[in-house]
Amino acid sequence: MGMLLMALGGILSLVAFVCSIIILIGAFQDAIWKGIVGLLCGLYLLYFAFAEWQHPNKMPIILGSLVGGIAGSILMNIGMAMSAGGVPVAG
Repeated sequence: MGMLLMALGGILSLVAFVCSIIILIGAFQDAIWKGIVGLLCGLYLLYFAFAEWQHPNKMPIILGSLVGGIAGSILMNIGMAMSAGGVPVAG
């Protein structure tokens, strides 16, 4: 069960990575300095995505980046703990 959760967490993390790259490409297309600052500071990239970025699928991409990253991290940590024997499995 732990390996399954880790795989699902990895997939969600990959989705978050791809969505973040899409936002970063938009920042570089707007201005080079915005892309560089977005690459170095994730909070600016989040600000840019909400306030300045114009894209037809803006909200699904932002939600994919945020929810995918958070849920992916949680699932990977739970899966690693289950694989290591830290969390008892009912059964």
